[in-house]
Amino acid sequence: MGRKEQEKDLRLRGDEIKIFCPATVANVNCGFDTLGFALEGIGDKMVFRKVSTPGVTITVITGEELPMEAHNNVAGVAGNAMLQGIQADFGVEIEIHKNIRSGSGIGSSAASAAGAVFGINQLLDHPISNLELTRYAMKGEALASGNEHADNVAPCIYGGTTLITGYDPLRVISLPPMETVYVGILHPHIKIATKDARAILPKEVPLKDAITQAQRLAGFVASLYEWDKQLFIESVQDVLVEPHRKQLIPHFDTIKTLSKEHGCMAFGISGSGPSLFAFAFAKANIESYLMASKAYYKQQHLKVDTYSSQISGTGCQVIQ
Repeated sequence: MGRKEQEKDLRLRGDEIKIFCPATVANVNCGFDTLGFALEGIGDKMVFRKVSTPGVTITVITGEELPMEAHNNVAGVAGNAMLQGIQADFGVEIEIHKNIRSGSGIGSSAASAAGAVFGINQLLDHPISNLELTRYAMKGEALASGNEHADNVAPCIYGGTTLITGYDPLRVISLPPMETVYVGILHPHIKIATKDARAILPKEVPLKDAITQAQRLAGFVASLYEWDKQLFIESVQDVLVEPHRKQLIPHFDTIKTLSKEHGCMAFGISGSGPSLFAFAFAKANIESYLMASKAYYKQQHLKVDTYSSQISGTGCQVIQ
């Protein structure tokens, strides 16, 4: 049974569904609050039950200590925004099973917010569009970061790599796949709150840097449509955010050097950090880089998690 048929079957059964919500990497160096992509095989699971009691009720949370009160939980905020927006005549009970650590920088809050609206959508007789889901999911992200942004929730919902071309009105474009690109994620066991990571950024930037960053974002998008590997490598660089946020991440420059030594062709901060991402055209380069980085952090008495992945073409999805 295909994905669409499976989701239709589950909607017809009506009362309960289970979904997978992928981890995501936002910003991708050259696209602050603009670019993001979904990771393969890394993510949370959520269970939804349609009930007569209005609103969202969170019944179970595993994996992380998070608020059970819907108004204090990103899934609850996003879910309630959607239920109110569509004037639903039902409520939803949600179980949240976290595998993405809070404050990791790979879209923990986005997975909850996007998962909440995606799951509710599967319970509707007439599901709404991914763009509308993204708008509602952004309400949950605002609780976590202080402002509505879509660079994590969009790829979590759409899958693949997404580009936000505007917020008023909201526009999301699915970009061509990054062919044969492997991703390495290194997550040092420190926490960086999104609000703190935003507070460290300057309110104004030099015109020269703004131009450079605009050129790189344009180059990145063009490289995917033409699959120009050299342009891709040249474009995945950051002159606006990395110089400020890297001071929040222990041994950032050393790990960046290790990525180059092991054949990775791009390296940067995932979202607000502390997770770091690296790109390579061969899986072996990613694996050797992650092994070397983990060994280095061990010498510094700092625990890390590592993930080797590709970019997932699928966002949130119904599972058995």
